[in-house]
Amino acid sequence: MTPPHPQNKTMASPKNTVAPRPQPKRRAADEAYDAIETLLSTMQLQPGSQIVEAELAERTGLGRTPVREALMRMVSIGLIVQQPRRGLLVSTIDLADHLDVIQTRRVLELLIAACSARRATAQQRKEIVRCAEMMVEAAGRGDLNDYMQADRALDLVNHQASHNYSAVRAVIPPIVQCRRFWYAYQHEGEIVEGANAHLQLARGIATGDEAAATAGANRLMDYLEVFARKIIDN
Repeated sequence: MTPPHPQNKTMASPKNTVAPRPQPKRRAADEAYDAIETLLSTMQLQPGSQIVEAELAERTGLGRTPVREALMRMVSIGLIVQQPRRGLLVSTIDLADHLDVIQTRRVLELLIAACSARRATAQQRKEIVRCAEMMVEAAGRGDLNDYMQADRALDLVNHQASHNYSAVRAVIPPIVQCRRFWYAYQHEGEIVEGANAHLQLARGIATGDEAAATAGANRLMDYLEVFARKIIDN
């Protein structure tokens, strides 16, 4: 397990910390989006399967209007596809394209990690490490559900801490694609290594060390790339 990096001059100094932006009140469509994204990323909605709006409204406990809005957002970023006479379908997992997905995500994750190292509040730094430690603990137990819940929680606070909303909007679709890929082929994965990569990233952010944070992000992307190549080569 990587030891924590020492404190350095960039640690939460006033000039490097961005004043927190008030979080907007969550809309029903946002809640629907998160719920459907979970169904997609955990393969409860299988690639290629048809989307039935009424069924999703019942499964999520939300109305058809917010579910419809969430689905349209997913169409715009390629998680859902719209086909003539067939309606909405869950997009398939394209093995040939997945390495490009990881390469794109790598650029964005490095940027977000550097921004979070500069801009996170003291509380966000603590929370990021706490989430990563929860991932390590869940990985040790082999509990994939707890692991992924902690992963989502880490992403959320990391994204908020970065204050780079353009990068965050761009990175969400690759993250969901990577999660779907993971659930589809999880028997080939080693979650302990993934958890330790997240912990390195979290500790770099927590100490305000941009180089350490981006090194952790690179390690995480290297892990995902090795995992993907193992699947593709087989």
